[in-house]
Amino acid sequence: MRRTLLTYILFSIISITTVHAQFTVNGREYDENGRDQYGNQIDPAMMPDKLDSANVEVQGLPPTLYMWRIKNELGERELIPADTAYHHFQNIDLTEGLTGHYNYLANLGSPRISRIFFDRRYPEPTIFMETFSSFYIRPTEFNFTNSNVPYTNLSYHKAGNRQNGEERFKSYFSVNVNKQLAFGFNIDYLYGRGYYNNQATSYFNAALFGSYIGDRYQIQAIYSNNYLKTNENGGIEDDRYITAPEEMAQGGRQYEAANIPTVLNQSANRNHSLYAFMTQRYSLGFHRDIPQAENDTTPPKQEFVPVTSFIHTLRVERARHNFNSNDEVEDGYYDNTYFSPDDPTVRDSTLYIGVKNTFGIALLEGFNKYAKAGLTAFASHKFSKYTLMNLEGGRADEYKENEIYVGGELSKREGNVLHYHAIGEVGLVGKAVGQFNVKGDIDLNFPLWKDTVKLTARGEVSNRLAPFYMRHYHSKHFAWDDDMSKEFRTRVEGELSIERWGTRLSAGVENIKNYTYFNEQAVPDQKSGSVQVISACLSQNFKLGIFHLDNEVTWQESSDQSVLPLPKLSLYHNFYLQFKLAKKVLSVQLGADMRYFSRYYAPTYLPAIQQFHLQPEESRINVGGYPLVNVYANLHLKRTRFYVMMYHVNQGMSSSNYFWAPHYPMNPRILKFGLSWNFYD
Repeated sequence: MRRTLLTYILFSIISITTVHAQFTVNGREYDENGRDQYGNQIDPAMMPDKLDSANVEVQGLPPTLYMWRIKNELGERELIPADTAYHHFQNIDLTEGLTGHYNYLANLGSPRISRIFFDRRYPEPTIFMETFSSFYIRPTEFNFTNSNVPYTNLSYHKAGNRQNGEERFKSYFSVNVNKQLAFGFNIDYLYGRGYYNNQATSYFNAALFGSYIGDRYQIQAIYSNNYLKTNENGGIEDDRYITAPEEMAQGGRQYEAANIPTVLNQSANRNHSLYAFMTQRYSLGFHRDIPQAENDTTPPKQEFVPVTSFIHTLRVERARHNFNSNDEVEDGYYDNTYFSPDDPTVRDSTLYIGVKNTFGIALLEGFNKYAKAGLTAFASHKFSKYTLMNLEGGRADEYKENEIYVGGELSKREGNVLHYHAIGEVGLVGKAVGQFNVKGDIDLNFPLWKDTVKLTARGEVSNRLAPFYMRHYHSKHFAWDDDMSKEFRTRVEGELSIERWGTRLSAGVENIKNYTYFNEQAVPDQKSGSVQVISACLSQNFKLGIFHLDNEVTWQESSDQSVLPLPKLSLYHNFYLQFKLAKKVLSVQLGADMRYFSRYYAPTYLPAIQQFHLQPEESRINVGGYPLVNVYANLHLKRTRFYVMMYHVNQGMSSSNYFWAPHYPMNPRILKFGLSWNFYD
């Protein structure tokens, strides 16, 4: 592992070794501002665009780049802002999310679950990778880049020391062969030692990617390999080590985090997941002249107008999950033992392999004045193979599933006023029979004074089987085989946003029939009947001179807190001063932010299945009602972003009931810093 990591870091260093100058004049190197290594300014008349090519070797261009993500398995691209903003940069590496929406186990990269119901995404086929959404990147979340110069980003985050600290190194490199063809790699290495016993996380991801965006042919591809090792401590033995430490030591001392006893000390989960994703399309169309000014006498340029596209997407996955434990736990910790009852050792394992192909044909929007929308028809086939332990100690059990879906898409993306998009699919063969999913959105944009108001509506209706591992799973202490009823969901959302005012107001309601969840015994279960969730969120930012106050308030209500517990109120507030120094080239933010959620019976976490589940009723506790405050300095100088943060600065200033999840306290006060550096060459 270390040799692999060093190899990829070496690639990152090599990719930026030619960054020193933008051009050379008469053998002397100058940067993009026309200064040499001593700070001397070149004569403006000698800049490359005014100099004879015999005396100038152009080594670089002013950087221009754009980024995008793949929206869905039809290969549609969605442009995103380049990752160069420094606002919220101090929060980018926090496992609880930018504005603190997630409960997690305190350590960097540990399993997490969103408290905001409408933020929860459909689970991965393995479900074991879903709790690592802070690290594991789906194909639709990966950033592709097209740039006229090689682009490299190096990021490093660190907190604490060698005994309890955390580190994360990320490298992203992209280079274009020409305007259409680009490729690169991505590295993400995370190591969190943990402030509490046996809590270390060690994750490594290496990804290769490439894209060709031509007029007729387009292809985008990713190969991603993830290794995740998570030590598990099962939470602290008694919450009073945090809430009332004087009771645990007869008033003699306060407990250090590393000295607090934990339930488990020799247990770990390991996940190795890889996927290869490729989407391609070939378009038929014609060329037409680009309109030009009336007095323009130059020959008109032409553009390619696609009419019909043929689409193919392939996704291949392989995921192995292991839970190993040498802990001798107390009687009653596990309700069942299915084999080797006299041996406390646990060696659970399972393997998933999946191959999915999607084929489509699209009639594209805008090829003439009557083509006001695009229309796509598609079909997909997915083969899945799951290998489970045999409860009687024999050869492993294998489950194979085939699914065939057909679907269609209708979309209007051009224009400035009205856009809409709808996509749906229905199952025809195998486990897909009876399953369907239809979703859509529409937005209306209209001017208001000097701003634009955007109204958005979204809706979704689905009827789906639960993920395989909620239907079938075999391990030493947990086993179930039940296809259960399909889960029927309907969701409606609306949103109003006014960018200049810093306002975003959203609201939604979802109804779920046969809601599927992990119950008090950490076993999959379904609620008979329906459960509803209503939610509203207001984001409002204020500014007065250099003073800024960002606010986010989320209210939500679950009709049945016993099966779907949610906090009614979640808050995020960020007060900061923003100004420029050093001749206005250094941007500075100095501030403090706060996260808070109301008390509720939050799901607890069980290492043996690596999932959050309902708390046992006889021992359940409330978490929440505690504000977490961070103080930070955030700086941006040209291509460099840097922050220093004191995390959990309010520890000891109020109640000591600081838990993200039951029996998993937050990290104590800790100094964090991070650096991100963009290179263009």
